[in-house]
Amino acid sequence: MKVLVIWRLLTVGGVNAGWRNRSIYFKQHGIHTEFLYTTDHGGLHIMQDIAPVYLTKDKQEIIKIIKDNAYDAIIVVDTGAAYKWIRKAKYQGPVIVEARTPELIKLKPHLISFQGIQPELIIVPSQYQKRLVSILTDDIPINVIYNGVDTSFFRALATDEVDFNSTPTIPKDKKIIGWIGRLDKRKNWKMLLEIAKVIKSERDDVEIWLIGGAQSVQKEEFAAEWQEEELTDIVKWFPVIPYQQMPHVYAKIRHSGGCTLATTKSESFGNTFIESMVCGVPVVASNMMPITELVVQGEDGLLYHGENVQDAVKQIYSIIDFPELHQQMSEAAMERVHQNFAIEKVADRYIELLEKIIQKENGSSDEVIGP
Repeated sequence: MKVLVIWRLLTVGGVNAGWRNRSIYFKQHGIHTEFLYTTDHGGLHIMQDIAPVYLTKDKQEIIKIIKDNAYDAIIVVDTGAAYKWIRKAKYQGPVIVEARTPELIKLKPHLISFQGIQPELIIVPSQYQKRLVSILTDDIPINVIYNGVDTSFFRALATDEVDFNSTPTIPKDKKIIGWIGRLDKRKNWKMLLEIAKVIKSERDDVEIWLIGGAQSVQKEEFAAEWQEEELTDIVKWFPVIPYQQMPHVYAKIRHSGGCTLATTKSESFGNTFIESMVCGVPVVASNMMPITELVVQGEDGLLYHGENVQDAVKQIYSIIDFPELHQQMSEAAMERVHQNFAIEKVADRYIELLEKIIQKENGSSDEVIGP
């Protein structure tokens, strides 16, 4: 089986991380995945050794790619323009939609018209996202398939496996708080700086690692405020950390007795949550869906109210100041991911759906694909 995934953004974010894991697993089961992107945002290194990647905005080239490759199925991720390309290529196979944008106003343009294409189904990564998508469409089945993590790659590294000399390095006697993601409004870096201000005023045994943001829309605004607020001593910024180094970054955070922090205002899933957890690092995040689908309050992480800075700081302290609780949460987090989000647990459902859709297309099955 050969499938094409079309998404306009080649980023280092959760969509591509999720598809990286899927494509590796799919290949083991005879499904070859190819990727088509229109804009590179620094994510090529995640995908280039995993599967063929096309990167082009040329519509004629895109149409030729679709025509020439005899795909068994095409999966469109939040790219409204793709349906016109598919139609012009006269592609007759099944089309699946993945709806990943967690904001209704930004998601709507990608679901409002399929340009004469009739998708077989919509796949979403959480129950929260299913609710969102159901507002915009009611005549296409919506299936929830969680993102999976490769637990042979992301895992709790033994001390002698950790590359302690690579960037970032742990300063002596500091607990590390990791914040991973883009520097934009939705990821809410402003709240991170507010949290940093509070922690800096109260203690000197914490360092915050901000991982990512090299090509983010608000990186200049962040850099200006970060320096103006005199937070460069407590918040260390690492705009580019290779994806392959991330298990070592999580290992250093765990080794320090720290945690990861998310200040995001909305998510459709949250790959960094399960990556952190399976590496044995407890998560502190806002008490909202779909985070509550990933993190169990008090068991494998702690959740704060809304965008309450003081409550977020309190939850951070509850983890980093109590090593026994940290250890319990670390073990519970690993167990939860292995049980619910390991790639082999979630990708089999995707394979099953693909096989049913292609069988239906070939006339060997009349089964209706429902959620």
